[in-house]
Amino acid sequence: MKRYSLPVIVMLAAALILSGVGTVFAKDLVKLPTCWMPEHELFFPWYAKEMGWDKEEGLDLELLYFESGMSQLEALPAKQWVLGGTGGVPMVMGALRYKAQMIGLGNDESFLNAVYARSDSAAVKTKGFNPKNPEVLGKPEDAKGKTFLVTTASSAHFAMTTYLQALGLKDSDVVVKQMDQASIMAAFESGIGDFACLWAPYTYQAEANGWVEVANVNKSGAALPIVFVGDKDFCDKNPEVVAKFLRVMFRGINKLAEEGATDANIKLFQRMYQEWAGMEYSYEDAKKDIEMHPVWKLEEQVKLFDTAKGESRAQVIERTIAELLLHANGRITDAELAQVSKGDWITDKYLKMVKTPIPAYK
Repeated sequence: MKRYSLPVIVMLAAALILSGVGTVFAKDLVKLPTCWMPEHELFFPWYAKEMGWDKEEGLDLELLYFESGMSQLEALPAKQWVLGGTGGVPMVMGALRYKAQMIGLGNDESFLNAVYARSDSAAVKTKGFNPKNPEVLGKPEDAKGKTFLVTTASSAHFAMTTYLQALGLKDSDVVVKQMDQASIMAAFESGIGDFACLWAPYTYQAEANGWVEVANVNKSGAALPIVFVGDKDFCDKNPEVVAKFLRVMFRGINKLAEEGATDANIKLFQRMYQEWAGMEYSYEDAKKDIEMHPVWKLEEQVKLFDTAKGESRAQVIERTIAELLLHANGRITDAELAQVSKGDWITDKYLKMVKTPIPAYK
């Protein structure tokens, strides 16, 4: 029988203890399947995984790829995910169809959900047809009857609807052709369609292609957020986990809010898109991605969700989306609009549970 000296025995015992602790720690982590798109808000969970912030909260985030918000929500009934980030438009449909809850805000994407035309389009020759929207390009006759390539029931669809409303038109006045974003890029480049409705990062490629932005949500006088979304059943049963998830997200939000488009952050964005989504991002595009997506810290979000004096700002934004896009175009009924307008699916419960102070991001 092989004999070990006392020092070796001590070392082996320590190794076994440490190994056991590591196993217990791994077992104690709450595995969280989360839904994301290859967009700006992906930075929050991606960087959290890089830094191990999720594990510091006892969580193990799984970052699942989806091409659109509606594809995310369609996966919710099967419990493919329980928390994540989605667009303000699919959030409404998720609340109606799948009891999804809006639990926070990822960013303001009003500036980068836009409608594009080719440089030879008649729409780019007129500016300020509607005095209320002086930056919008085109006249009603430039858009009426034309074909719009759009991912329906999405943030880009909201950009299209608000653009048409600025021209005094509605969705039924144009030809709407449903496509995912990558397909829109390929189709429009090959000459299909008259207008392309896009969200970032596809908007950057559109500009590189020489396409002209005729409007974005902000120019058309509306607002559009990316939101943090949760499965209601999961949130109801695991409120502390939801609060920890948000606490992790706010570390990344604080980093971008306080540092902005530094050289280091720009390079992180480039690496994130390349490694997670297989998308090559130029330095300038990554810089713009950070600069053009304002974010809100925890204390700001609590105020945006506050209902002490009536409807909160967050509720107003989502109700407006429901009214202008979904109800006006017959996608939801009067009864469903009334249900949405209650705003009870937009909750500050978990924001208020986030333990402060938020840990440093450095």
